Amino acid sequence: MKKIIYVAGGCFWGIEAFFSKIKGIISTEVGYANGISEHTTYYSLKETKHAETLKITYDSEIISLEEIVLYLFKVIDPTSLNKQGNDVGLQYRTGVYYEDENDASLLDSLFEYLKEQYKEFYVELKPLDNFIKAEEYHQKYLEKNPDGYCHINLGKTYSLDEKDFLIIKQLRNELNLDKLSYAVLKHSATETPHTSKLNKEYRKGIYVEKITGEPLFSSATKFDAGCGWPSFSKPILKESILYLEDTSYNRIRTEVRSGQGNNHLGHVFNDGPKEMGGLRYCINGAALDFIPYEEMDEKGYSEYKKYVD
Repeated sequence: MKKIIYVAGGCFWGIEAFFSKIKGIISTEVGYANGISEHTTYYSLKETKHAETLKITYDSEIISLEEIVLYLFKVIDPTSLNKQGNDVGLQYRTGVYYEDENDASLLDSLFEYLKEQYKEFYVELKPLDNFIKAEEYHQKYLEKNPDGYCHINLGKTYSLDEKDFLIIKQLRNELNLDKLSYAVLKHSATETPHTSKLNKEYRKGIYVEKITGEPLFSSATKFDAGCGWPSFSKPILKESILYLEDTSYNRIRTEVRSGQGNNHLGHVFNDGPKEMGGLRYCINGAALDFIPYEEMDEKGYSEYKKYVD
């Protein structure tokens, strides 16, 4: 399926040459975007405040929107304001501009993640406005002028790694969450007690975090605490849980969060069964998915069977 996205990353000669080489990119066109007027030229950018921008038409069945944005971040400095390489000025600012409102939520989530990776962050995310095709001599400039200036090392191989694809998977999982799960995991809400279907789930298996899929608890450590929430005596692995002091509601409690995603799960208390260690991990069922033992191989959790047996 053909889709379009616009990216700004400094001088558009190099950005176009970079993206033209990526599989799934159908066509590119350089221009000027998100200025204050409907008309501009290369020599009027300071006045019209447009950004040098690349229009990308891509095949969404070959390359995703998230991949395109992550590729952009391979060749820009997000911490640099109105400057990339040797080019300085508002026209060299960085950004992602979209026409399709259906892309907004996905891009918002991706940018929230990316912002957390940098102390400073100056990459715009906005709807597209006032895109004007650049003069013909700018189109495919570095194909016409192989020795021309480029702020990107086009001789280097840029690729996405396993971490990048994991980020994409988690963002998609997050967007597919129901309202309650999103409120619990992302905003530390608490589900109403005795409402989770996992309260009465006692089959063999493991409980994983809904966004990351990280294994958190085993059925071997689950017990009925009578509190109304799924309860466990310990996590599968120590590093799979983060602990934070929670002073809300004028009480001092220990919040537990997922290790990989740093998402809210619930709280841990010292009133669990003594024969199981004395702890009670009181967890919102809305934060978890249950993987039955007989499905663990199929879903990639074979190595965790030893924690269930």
